[in-house]
Amino acid sequence: MQARREADQPNSLVAQFSASDPLPLDAGVAFQPLTVAYQTYGALNADKSNAVLICHALTGDQHVANTHPVTGKPGWWEIMVGPGKPIDTDRYFVICSNVLGGCLGTTGPASTNPATGEAYGLELPIITIRDMVRAQAKLIDRLGIDSLFCVIGGSMGGMQVLQWAASYPDRVFSAIPIATAARHSAQNIAFHEVGRQAIMADPEWHGGRYLARQAIPAKGLAVARMAAHITYLSEPALQRKFGRELQDRERVTFGFDADFQVESYLRHQGVSFVERFDANSYLYMTRAMDYFDLAGDHGGVLARSFAGTRTRFCVISFSSDWLFPTIDSRQTVHALNAANAAVSFVELASDKGHDAFLLDEPELFATVRGFLEAAARIRGLA
Repeated sequence: MQARREADQPNSLVAQFSASDPLPLDAGVAFQPLTVAYQTYGALNADKSNAVLICHALTGDQHVANTHPVTGKPGWWEIMVGPGKPIDTDRYFVICSNVLGGCLGTTGPASTNPATGEAYGLELPIITIRDMVRAQAKLIDRLGIDSLFCVIGGSMGGMQVLQWAASYPDRVFSAIPIATAARHSAQNIAFHEVGRQAIMADPEWHGGRYLARQAIPAKGLAVARMAAHITYLSEPALQRKFGRELQDRERVTFGFDADFQVESYLRHQGVSFVERFDANSYLYMTRAMDYFDLAGDHGGVLARSFAGTRTRFCVISFSSDWLFPTIDSRQTVHALNAANAAVSFVELASDKGHDAFLLDEPELFATVRGFLEAAARIRGLA
């Protein structure tokens, strides 16, 4: 299966970190060896001041603006990244890495454990958002970049953006967290637990050792994807796109086949997801999001996470996003204001739900382009 091969032989650039250069994890493990798979677009300028790091969401990967090697589909943010686009690759050196715990080449549960010769499975230590950012920082160091012009991402990617700004304030000139929060809500943890239980209840999961048995918990992973995908949409978007329209039939069947178009759509989302994503990675990455609480290390006071920061922020939310509602972004903005940070905030009117940050939203493009151009002038890149 090509997706399985990508775990160890990715169609990407790769940075290898040996046993002598371990990655400290929040779980208390000095993890080694480490592989980070990544893609770059554009060119790094002479003083290495034009680097933009894009952080991907839960089901994303490093293939942000190139053809995906498994699906053959365009990159997940080609609408935003490229020559002349808001994140202009004629102007910026864009980097996107597969996160730690992922399944497209960066060390994750589907990667081969050199100590056993088999996939790590659940032997991989639990990963946090901060661990993901630490791994990205090692890659940025390897590329010889001291300071990033901008770190940008949505959803889980936005969590990484906030963690970058908190962990490495002197290395982040500007930051754009989109449709995200500084901590995961109880409701979102609950949705993730439903998905994890669906995977672990699949007989083909085999306690996480399914790869050794040449099996895949496809049904469980598909159900997890279907449940999650509902949270990425909004009721108006679902109603506009599907309503109660029937799927390839004139009347209901009085059975449990996919009578409605929305049912067929969700089933397709589940099946296609299984083709490109590892079930254990889904467990690890949802857990990382659950554990994310940026204020947790600062006595519960979020503003302390950004104390003394000189990073410029542009926080973006969407009016119909009920997974990461605007109130979450406002809490981040209030904390940044309390820390005397330079911050702008915009709630974009959209009925497309959480996934709006991945879709054709002209106001989002204009906001990102305008913020980057203003930051570039301050940085001396204009």
